[in-house]
Amino acid sequence: MKKVLLFLSQGFEAYEAAAFTDTIGWTEYANERIILKTTALRKELTCTWNMIVKPEIFFEQLNFDDYDALAIPGGFKSAGFYEDAFDERFLELINRFDKAHKIIASICVGALPVGKSGVLKGRFATTYDLDDGIWRKKLSGFGANVLDEKIVIDKNIITSTGPVTSVDVAFKLIELLTDSENLKTVKQLMRFV
Repeated sequence: MKKVLLFLSQGFEAYEAAAFTDTIGWTEYANERIILKTTALRKELTCTWNMIVKPEIFFEQLNFDDYDALAIPGGFKSAGFYEDAFDERFLELINRFDKAHKIIASICVGALPVGKSGVLKGRFATTYDLDDGIWRKKLSGFGANVLDEKIVIDKNIITSTGPVTSVDVAFKLIELLTDSENLKTVKQLMRFV
């Protein structure tokens, strides 16, 4: 059974995180189940829009070998997102996932810690495209080749432009971890098809 680690930063977007928790949760009724566990550097976090969340596993208690993929929702700078997203401990975890060729799926500015970790140097990626392109410039500054596309997949890394892509990124993660038939079943159960 595959396992996904969902990293939550202070100020993360609940909608983007929920896309992972809900779609992966529905695999319980599909052909192949995927387990998702949440982690954070804090024992309690406040989302962008003030919902308070407690992660299931504290970061220091993680066993890297237990997980097949890392999921990263974006968040707002004004809500403290980059305090945790740019923490060296998290950046090292991103590097470990990439070196092991495990999937890293990010939504919106969740691509920025992936870029800051160094694993996107010379690779294709995307991120939030509004605010005069400031976030794309920042991602480019980390060495990524930024594309003007909603979702970009380069080897084991998925990046996307914003909340609208959340469910599509989560669906792609399910497909990559299992197969297209399992994804089809999840989509049918959730009434997407």
